[in-house]
Amino acid sequence: MRLLPPLLLRLLPCLLAAEAFSPSRVGGGFRPLQTPLYSAAPSDTSDDGTLDIPPSVRSASERVEDCKASLKLACDGTDIGTASSDVEDRIRALERLGEDAGFGQASALSGLMSGEWELIYSSDDVTRSSPFFWAFRRAYPESSDQIFGITDFIPAPIKEVGPATQTIEVDSASRPVTGTLVSRVRVATLGGAATSIMTTRCTILAADGLDGLRLRVDTTKPEESTVLKKLGPLGEAISSNSPPFPSGDALERAAPGSSEVGLRTTYCDEGLRVTRNDDRMGDVFVWKRIGAKFGDGATASV
Repeated sequence: MRLLPPLLLRLLPCLLAAEAFSPSRVGGGFRPLQTPLYSAAPSDTSDDGTLDIPPSVRSASERVEDCKASLKLACDGTDIGTASSDVEDRIRALERLGEDAGFGQASALSGLMSGEWELIYSSDDVTRSSPFFWAFRRAYPESSDQIFGITDFIPAPIKEVGPATQTIEVDSASRPVTGTLVSRVRVATLGGAATSIMTTRCTILAADGLDGLRLRVDTTKPEESTVLKKLGPLGEAISSNSPPFPSGDALERAAPGSSEVGLRTTYCDEGLRVTRNDDRMGDVFVWKRIGAKFGDGATASV
């Protein structure tokens, strides 16, 4: 077996901490925002100033809500990190309905991306929701799948992953669009005896069309390590004073441009977000806004 290059060996601590220690562009480009089914006019308001929405538009909205409720139920019944054709059929249905009705579109400019999100469906291992792994695959296209394959098959309880969250701040009014994305994935070993939060921090460089964001991976660091916490004040000092690993710079030295990735959001509203890896549009992730409630107890179907 060919030896890994020295720079790849430097990146392995970030990779293994997320997957082992703890637990071109296909169909790229954006789809243009479709013309909404209905646009309010002054004559459409009632005497009290409220909007009189025609039944046809109201039913379009209801269909989207029914589809969201159906998707959430399917996600709840699927182990995160396990691909499900049923879930992905419902994702595609929501994307079509949203595009046709003009709901959940123009995610890069709508301002709805900002907030805290929890992963509720991933077509691949949960760690792959982190942009670090998207960039790692760009830097090492030949060896990444081999490394991922080794760590992915470490069984529970030796390796446990999740939950995964993202905190996004987008200044959609600036030009170019700017902001930050912080990915956090809890990883654990030995039945939870050793856990940490693998944290990757990214800079939002610009919008890419109406539904895409260009990200640059900056740093990666395991945070909230239970092993260090057991050391008391010494462990806290080590944790707070240890600098994050400059994973973006390391990836750039391996392959210029690899630290930049595309996040394509095909649906986003106040409570639900569907995101795809711009290099691998078949990799799909469904996120629920933390604190949002939608479709609870619903039995609607697509």
